Amino acid sequence: MVALVNPATIFLPVLAVVALTFVGLVRMGMGRAAAIRGGHPPRYYRAQIGEPEPEATVVAVRHWSNLFELPTLFYAACVVAYVLNAVNGLVLGLAWAYVAARLVQSAVHLTYNNPAHRGLAFMIGAFCVFALWVVMGLAIFARV
Repeated sequence: MVALVNPATIFLPVLAVVALTFVGLVRMGMGRAAAIRGGHPPRYYRAQIGEPEPEATVVAVRHWSNLFELPTLFYAACVVAYVLNAVNGLVLGLAWAYVAARLVQSAVHLTYNNPAHRGLAFMIGAFCVFALWVVMGLAIFARV
């Protein structure tokens, strides 16, 4: 049996991903502002019709969008762990491992953007979220 820890600690890795999301928002906004200052037509942002954004801006926008995909399953697993009082060392370890993988994925995406490196970080993070859900599934079935 894995020892339980303070259940509220599950929200520390959640806060880390939330902070990363706000960093992504700022990065996207700065990229779009730089594109407009660089001559990209502001009317593009009414409906994203016309000349495509510069590549650096597209990367920042895609990064922002990515933060609302797999992280939603991460958030849900953390809330389920808290509600079921299933927060333990394994759950926290998987949550922090996801945060680390997501930070690496973001760093790669927003810097040199090598798809192989970014993809490896994504796969590690996806495995962590999958493992979190396996543990949460077991916790749910143990209670029904």
